Amino acid sequence: MFSGKTILITGGTGSFGNDFIKNILKNKLSFKKIIVFSRDEFKQFKLEAKIPKNSQKKFRFLLGDIRDLDRLNFAFKDVDYVVHAAALKHVPKAEYNPFEYIKTNVIGTQNVVTAALNNNVKKVIALSTDKASSPINLYGATKLCADKLVTSANNIKGNRQIKFTVIRYGNVFASRGSVIPKFLELKSNNYFPITDKSMTRFNISLKDAYNLVIWSLNYSYGGEIVVPKIPSYKITDLVKAINPKAKSKIIGIRSGEKIHEEMISYNESRNAIVLKDKYLILSENNKDSAKKYYKKFAGYKKIIKQFKYGSNQEKYISIKNLKNLINEYVDSKND
Repeated sequence: MFSGKTILITGGTGSFGNDFIKNILKNKLSFKKIIVFSRDEFKQFKLEAKIPKNSQKKFRFLLGDIRDLDRLNFAFKDVDYVVHAAALKHVPKAEYNPFEYIKTNVIGTQNVVTAALNNNVKKVIALSTDKASSPINLYGATKLCADKLVTSANNIKGNRQIKFTVIRYGNVFASRGSVIPKFLELKSNNYFPITDKSMTRFNISLKDAYNLVIWSLNYSYGGEIVVPKIPSYKITDLVKAINPKAKSKIIGIRSGEKIHEEMISYNESRNAIVLKDKYLILSENNKDSAKKYYKKFAGYKKIIKQFKYGSNQEKYISIKNLKNLINEYVDSKND
């Protein structure tokens, strides 16, 4: 599907963008051009250095901010697919700097939608977070607003052949800013700082996130929120996996933090359907036609009884498997 096509990634120098590009090259997917759109020139410089010389002619690196609609309109010219990964994500920083998060996550996302409509992009896939479901912090609230802006954009596209889809997933294992790199730095210490012993978190690998985006670029109908079925872990098990002898020190819940994360709220579930390895929260505006479209997919089921999909599931990733995931992460960092 990418043959002769141009893909643009907003926030393309982040964890997802780096892995997305790595996997596209590794899997030898055919494409015309990949445009990395981001604010940080040094991160662009570092990412460009990782790309094999024989592939560099297919890449473009554009400095810019999604807050700048004029720059986005320029960047989106002749682009076929947009993966919108740019966002401010730090929960406590959002509580202290709320309007900065609104300017990037909400207004910036609307700019992405507008630029995509202006330039007849074929599909926009926006990356979201579990914190957008029943949000209790400002970061989650801005991402919920962003989700609504993207999914509702399907209502204003007119005759344009464009589709807008949101992907909502949990914490990416060992991504920048996550708890795992921090805990690994504290491995030799006598204690790990834990906000609450009951805390659980969803977990997804960058590879699985990449596969979810590729699936959505290929198959999404438009207007839905794609939610993968993924495992979760207990924060206390994560500590044991890193250093079973270390003690935990309870430091209290941070501002805007949840004990358990949620990816589908009880009320959202009434518009959800099930596929083999994912849920889809369908738009109220095209729910019937979307259901008809997805009936052909493996594992299709209607939701009979409303539910909440949270990280406090019955089964968790075992300490042994957490150790394996940590070792894989450490090995990849040493490559």
